[in-house]
Amino acid sequence: MVDRLTKKQRSLNMALIKSKDTKPEIIVRKYLHTKGFRFRLHSNTLPGKPDIVLSKWKTVIFVNGCFWHRHKGCKYSYTPKSNTDFWLKKFKENVKRDQKNYDALYAQGWKIIIVWECEVKSDNFTKWLADRVIN
Repeated sequence: MVDRLTKKQRSLNMALIKSKDTKPEIIVRKYLHTKGFRFRLHSNTLPGKPDIVLSKWKTVIFVNGCFWHRHKGCKYSYTPKSNTDFWLKKFKENVKRDQKNYDALYAQGWKIIIVWECEVKSDNFTKWLADRVIN
């Protein structure tokens, strides 16, 4: 299948995708803040620059996009039909890098919570997050 955008248009489109302050991340942050949690954002002193750092509980939260971080079995974790070899390599490297960062954080004694984009969109997300973080 041929991409309907030119190479330049596709590049601009991809460049606009944010890595920080995404909608799912802001939803998680607002929820945590209303429950009284205080946190740091995007700590560059920790492996993988976690989206949210709860230092008091030695816990980090990654809010991962299903597409980029390959959420298994998720409808948002599809592979583009054009330039498939590039995308498969890109996704494999992303997953490998994520695991390396998780392993390094575990080794330093951090607890890790991974929140997927599709989970934030679900109806029972606040209950799910409460179960994972608060309890």
